[in-house]
Amino acid sequence: MKKLFCVVLVIVLSLAVVSCGKGGEENKEVFTPSLDKETAGEINVVGHYSNFEALEEEFNRFAEYYPNVVLKYTYLDNYKKIISTTLASDNAPDIYFTTPSWVAENSAMYEYAEDLSEPALKINLSCIRDGLLNKDPNGNITMVPIYTTTYGMLVNENIFAKEGLSIPKTYNELIDVCTKLKAAGYENPVMGYSNNTSLLYSLFFPHFCGAISGNEAAILALNALEPSAGEYMRGSLDLVADFMSRGFVNLENCNELKNDYDAVIKRFFEGDIPMMFSSGNTVSGTEKREIQSESFVANPFKYSFHPAPSTDQGGFFLNTISIGFSVNKNSKNLDLTNEFMRFLISTSELNLMAQNKRMVTPCKNMKLDEIYSSFGELSESSIIYVSNLGLADAPDQQVRKAGAQVTNGLMTVDEAVAKFGQFE
Repeated sequence: MKKLFCVVLVIVLSLAVVSCGKGGEENKEVFTPSLDKETAGEINVVGHYSNFEALEEEFNRFAEYYPNVVLKYTYLDNYKKIISTTLASDNAPDIYFTTPSWVAENSAMYEYAEDLSEPALKINLSCIRDGLLNKDPNGNITMVPIYTTTYGMLVNENIFAKEGLSIPKTYNELIDVCTKLKAAGYENPVMGYSNNTSLLYSLFFPHFCGAISGNEAAILALNALEPSAGEYMRGSLDLVADFMSRGFVNLENCNELKNDYDAVIKRFFEGDIPMMFSSGNTVSGTEKREIQSESFVANPFKYSFHPAPSTDQGGFFLNTISIGFSVNKNSKNLDLTNEFMRFLISTSELNLMAQNKRMVTPCKNMKLDEIYSSFGELSESSIIYVSNLGLADAPDQQVRKAGAQVTNGLMTVDEAVAKFGQFE
């Protein structure tokens, strides 16, 4: 099944310097067209989003430079299953969605992809965080990240201001803040969706990844599900046990949340939760739900998303690519498609796209979006790129389940460590 919408580009009244969202003069960028402005043609983008309003806006801005270009976005049902045959068809797209995990499962995704690092294309890859620029087996950069995500905690900044508290940046500060909030009468200083893995995931899993990052022996042992590799979880599970022992988390209240998206957002918007553990994917749904919450409409408050502080040095930025764009090297309109990619891949446009969908920008400059700006303050050593970590899915699931068992008081740390590789 396909649902096709076509955005016919129209000329905008004035050409303007492309602004970097909320950035100042230093963040402005100018796109200089390399083709004749009368160039006509069509660019087709395919993906698995049922609608893509943020991309439509990029189409419209591109129209300022090329009013005779038509851009189309096509939603493909069962995207991962049919993209290979779609790329091999007579109606192959010019641009298509990719992620590192999809490419690992389906080599056709990079076999059809153009090398976007080719100097002649003049695509500004330097604006993107280096760890997000994955290479294929031939050393080519065949995918550019458009949206990324991470894990952390939504913070009600009004509560912190009211109570005269600073948003915690270290684990000791988190404990101190929760203690003071509890004393001030907040029944739930922190909450989160409680299912098999999610409640403290934002706290312990980035911590675990930080502990094993760069440790090749640990990664090999974990991926082989060696029983002794459970010891690599111990520090993170000790963290879970310590946090849960302090009485800051009301499991019964957390269990009332039905999912980690709509239910979490609406509960947070009630306005009495200082901190809510969640993911960037959850945050992406907040803006559209503000008007759906009677509590938030009646008493709006400022909120933002922050790393969950898990060490004395702070938290981790566990960064995952949600969606990337690849260019079909067999495109019938390759020059025009590359021109659009050159326009799109800039701090200005990528940040605007991220803000429109409230996802995490792939750009080095994260200060332009105040919702996620705190992640941009972390040092490079605190950033962990999931696609570069090397952890396989099986040990990933084992760690999640071990963390959930300790969180819910169903296992001790020793028991969870000993069961590594045996969680079902």
